[in-house]
Amino acid sequence: MIPGGGQPNMQQLLQQAQKMQQDLANAQEELARTEVDGQAGGGLVKATVTGAGELRALKIDPKAVDPEDTETLADLVVAAVQAANENAQALQQQKLGPLAQGLGGGSGIPGLPF
Repeated sequence: MIPGGGQPNMQQLLQQAQKMQQDLANAQEELARTEVDGQAGGGLVKATVTGAGELRALKIDPKAVDPEDTETLADLVVAAVQAANENAQALQQQKLGPLAQGLGGGSGIPGLPF
């Protein structure tokens, strides 16, 4: 029972839950389509990932390629991908954070990184 003697409207609660679930699914689809970038070495290496964190593109400026020093190039690639993934996580928080809070606080929801 609800304080004050009223009964909860279960149909209305179910509709609200279904709407929030649909909104969450729509936001996840939008994240999967949205691309974000990250870079390293002053732009010598650029990585593009989706808002869901899937690597889509990697651009390497020829100036970054030194056959004698492939370790530095590898480090730049890793740094660019990490930067892109950090941007993707920020986008996820922006898009999904409010929806997760509406579903009960955000923690404990499987599949969400926050």
